[in-house]
Amino acid sequence: MTEIETTNFIEQIVKEDLEEGKVGGVQTRFPPEPNGYLHIGHVKSMLVNFGTALKFGGKCNLFFDDTNPSKEKTEFVDAIRRDIEWVGYRWAKEVYASDFFDVIYDYAEKLIHMGKAFVCDLSAEEISASRGTLTEPGKESPYRNRTAEENLRLFREMKAGKYPDGSKCLRAKIDMASPNINLRDPVIYRILRATHHRTGDKWCIYPMYDYAHPICDYLQGVTHSLCTLEFEDHRPLYDWVGITLGFSPKPRQIEFARLNITNTVMSKRYLKKLVEQGLVHGWDDPRMPTIAGLRNRGIPPKALLSFCAAAGICKADSVCEQSYLEHFVRDELNASAERAMAVVHPLKMTIVNYEGEEETEFAVNPTLENSPVRKILFGKNLYIEEEDFSLAPPPKYNRLKEGGYVRLKGAYIVRCDEVVKDGEGNVVEVRCTYIPESRSNHDTSGLKVRGTIHWVNADRCVDAVVKNYECLLNDAAYDGQDFDERMNRESEKVIEGVKAEPYLAAAADGTPFQLLRTAYYKKCTEANGKLCLSFIVSMKDSYKKS
Repeated sequence: MTEIETTNFIEQIVKEDLEEGKVGGVQTRFPPEPNGYLHIGHVKSMLVNFGTALKFGGKCNLFFDDTNPSKEKTEFVDAIRRDIEWVGYRWAKEVYASDFFDVIYDYAEKLIHMGKAFVCDLSAEEISASRGTLTEPGKESPYRNRTAEENLRLFREMKAGKYPDGSKCLRAKIDMASPNINLRDPVIYRILRATHHRTGDKWCIYPMYDYAHPICDYLQGVTHSLCTLEFEDHRPLYDWVGITLGFSPKPRQIEFARLNITNTVMSKRYLKKLVEQGLVHGWDDPRMPTIAGLRNRGIPPKALLSFCAAAGICKADSVCEQSYLEHFVRDELNASAERAMAVVHPLKMTIVNYEGEEETEFAVNPTLENSPVRKILFGKNLYIEEEDFSLAPPPKYNRLKEGGYVRLKGAYIVRCDEVVKDGEGNVVEVRCTYIPESRSNHDTSGLKVRGTIHWVNADRCVDAVVKNYECLLNDAAYDGQDFDERMNRESEKVIEGVKAEPYLAAAADGTPFQLLRTAYYKKCTEANGKLCLSFIVSMKDSYKKS
């Protein structure tokens, strides 16, 4: 299991509960609904639920809240399992709300017998209209005072499929004048004819989440039910269900703030819309904030956990800069990724006084102590980046210019002696002279050169395609408009004609590299067998400026 060091208010509460003997151990649960793919916000929830259990020697279940069959699929269940394992957590038990459907139903009958629930014939719109406002009490349903016997008969007829969808529901009988609208006789069962991904067509009535949630927690032995902040107003209903049904010990619900990141879609509903409208290539598109997308992007799971821990687990809502997340990704890759060279916009370089080939040494990762080295073949014909040569260089330009010197990474210092242009005046080749005494690590030339540029051997390189990615959203803040008004329609850019050293083509798919002076990329193989370098994160760290 993945363990990240954290200290937060939830852990303080759990510690006090243990010290005071309120609980004998810690049992949490990670509770996704299988109606879509998990996103980076769920990594924070994993850190809270799995991390809290780990810290106190407890257990965390994977709990699937599958009470809404019209939106849930086995595909999403499988994806959720895969994502959690990739992040690095292991669950104690795999549990579903549907495991408890019979018991949840029996508890509903118990509430009816107690006079705490009634069958209501009002429509969803009528119920909503009768709820009242924050300053005005709600209006009681005309069906609220049905006898327990009549309610029980009607509820069983609902279960038997006698009534159409939406014609009746079961409501808790609490208080229509409660200052908390969630306690104004909430619906706890509705009629819904939809095939369930596990139970098929056994049921045509399904419990509402707010009712099933505390029951499922209790039946799992959950001690601390850790939820995001939008459930804070629902806690009184959570407690009402547990107290009314006599749960002992009753699980304790604690809320924490969700993770919010600038320029990022953080809603399953919107993410699903992106996929269905074809604005991305799927749930695992590298631009998506889904865990599948982040994995496909090449982002290390440890970077996500470190980011979520540093962002903090607290009560107050806040927004993290996208650059802050990138900082942790970059930090992790800097320490782990191998270095390699690729030229994205190639310009031919010919070293006129050099013949043959020779091996030069290249550090695999210079941040590592005693980093291993590998060999790269240096030759007469090379490619360099177009932007590393200028006919009219600006002040303090340290790269190559006509008559100027530059060092080729791991090799020699060269001087540009001649520039070749095409018929339109574009530079198509630079012809240079190398300084034999200037070989890296053995330089006796006495030349002082400020600029060092990367290169690839034109006779040994392989063709590649680069895929660069930007944020899906143009602006940082979300002020309520639909995401398609803010979409960055050029968030994916594909560059052909890239030249890369063969070492990249030989690497396993998914291997991350720092392409020198460019960015971090993941090695992929296209369907046509072509080498693809897929962008992970830039090399420039800007979050402190933000």
